[in-house]
Amino acid sequence: MINLLWLKGGACGGNTMSFLSADQPNIIELVQDFGLRIIYHPTIGLEIGEQVKEILNNCLKGRIDLDLFVFEGSVVQGPDGSGTMNIFADRPMKEWVQLLAPKARYVMAIGDCAAWGGIVAVPPNPTESTGLQHHKRQKGGFLGSAFRSRAGWPVINIPGCPAHPDWITQIIIAIATDRIKEVELDQWGRPRTFFTTFVQNGCTNAHAFAKGIKGGFGKRGGCLYFEAGCRGTMTHSSCNRILWNRTSSKTRANHPCLGCTEPGFPHHDLKKGSIFKTMKYLGLVPKELPYGQSKMSFFLKALMR
Repeated sequence: MINLLWLKGGACGGNTMSFLSADQPNIIELVQDFGLRIIYHPTIGLEIGEQVKEILNNCLKGRIDLDLFVFEGSVVQGPDGSGTMNIFADRPMKEWVQLLAPKARYVMAIGDCAAWGGIVAVPPNPTESTGLQHHKRQKGGFLGSAFRSRAGWPVINIPGCPAHPDWITQIIIAIATDRIKEVELDQWGRPRTFFTTFVQNGCTNAHAFAKGIKGGFGKRGGCLYFEAGCRGTMTHSSCNRILWNRTSSKTRANHPCLGCTEPGFPHHDLKKGSIFKTMKYLGLVPKELPYGQSKMSFFLKALMR
């Protein structure tokens, strides 16, 4: 049996909704078959008020062995570093994070906000939000780059807006079955199992990209990279290998990939004209190229088409 504590900071709750939608296995199967004990979750927990404080304090005092501390949402530090924009159980949430993280055998950041700040950390960032161990592309975040959990691990980042339920449940299972040592993290703390290949792998529009066929919203058969700002060629994610609802993905539904599993998300800090539109030099060459391609080689390919 493993004890899981799930807290939520500055977030929309989308990752909780994703987790509760898991089906292979679902939440009940995680509990029954893999010995998961959810000691507290803000959405499904029955405890309120003093009962929640008792659970948190029991974790701090070692009365409850905290195997997995899951955090969803950004760590809210504002205003002026006080954290009082996000109070939970009579403390700023950031204090609970600071106290509980070292007590846990493993720490997981679920979703972009927890991993690297996400949308709520876009400048001017009035809430002073940040991720657990990253702030955008800068390592450090709230816990610092040197942080290690009780088992000696950095924060395990499961990014996405929201994260796919399988990415969450499979890492929980790896911890529950003592196979977490087989999981390798990349430079951003993401499990390589899910974040090595690109969204383009398995995309039904990949042939159109190779042929330079431009697509757009509502237009079937073309690639959304050239005009609609699709980031599938530069985003590490398994969205087209592990389909959402076992059925589809953004690109399969003819919607551009937003690159939500990368630490730069939201890219360009939501600058006007950067969403659903490919930014270009002189209106010709995309400013951001597919992973591994130089501007010159891409330009020459474009001329030869």
